[in-house]
Amino acid sequence: MRSPNTVLGAAGLATFLVVGEAVPRLGLVDADYFSPPSRIAGALGAELAGGAFWSALGSTLTGWVLGLGIASGAAVLCGLLITIVPFLRQVTASTIEFLRPIPSVALIPLAVLLYGTELRSVLLLVVYASFWQVLVQVLYGVQDVDPVAEETARSYGLGTWARVRYVIWPTALPYVMTGIRLAAAVALVLAITAELVIGAPGLGALIAVAQASQAVPDMYALVTVTGVLGLLINLGARAVERRALAWHQSVRGEVVL
Repeated sequence: MRSPNTVLGAAGLATFLVVGEAVPRLGLVDADYFSPPSRIAGALGAELAGGAFWSALGSTLTGWVLGLGIASGAAVLCGLLITIVPFLRQVTASTIEFLRPIPSVALIPLAVLLYGTELRSVLLLVVYASFWQVLVQVLYGVQDVDPVAEETARSYGLGTWARVRYVIWPTALPYVMTGIRLAAAVALVLAITAELVIGAPGLGALIAVAQASQAVPDMYALVTVTGVLGLLINLGARAVERRALAWHQSVRGEVVL
């Protein structure tokens, strides 16, 4: 039996498609600039049949996966070291607060100067944006460790890495997974942005080419693909999060309809 949320979601999507089809065909907006969904679907079918689309999709996913992996690994390692070593926590506090608010798109000129339109330009932006999402969550997670549990571990003679494994990491893991889920969405946004602005190979570059050549239905079709890709990434990240935290109270308490 379908849940009410599923039915309402499907009804909302159907309404959106009907309105999107009717508005340009009734002449309320220029169909040359706002393509109806039927025309977008035709353009999407043509894109899916071409090899250029799949090559661009592979380039986008490559930048996303590598950037997210590098950022997540570096953020977890740095976050644990910063919180374990009091000296590092004091030294890096002001630096983190200075660097974290810098928009990643502001680094586009630097990325172009350093790497041109190569994959490394995309990675620079993706890693920078995703790193802070995970690092902040790691710091919050470690701060949430029960001091009584940590002192008990010390009294039993557990070393630093043993305390990290059995006390700190289980507490911080839900925060880490939240950070990675947020970073996954941010990484996709920055990958598409880098391709769109810099011209690096990927879906963003195809969107720029379609816009420049006035292929409006193709442009909307590619934008739709990026939206679907973002939705799939979010669903996948949530599934991984639930699996990794199956032992956690927040996941065990969920009711699956």
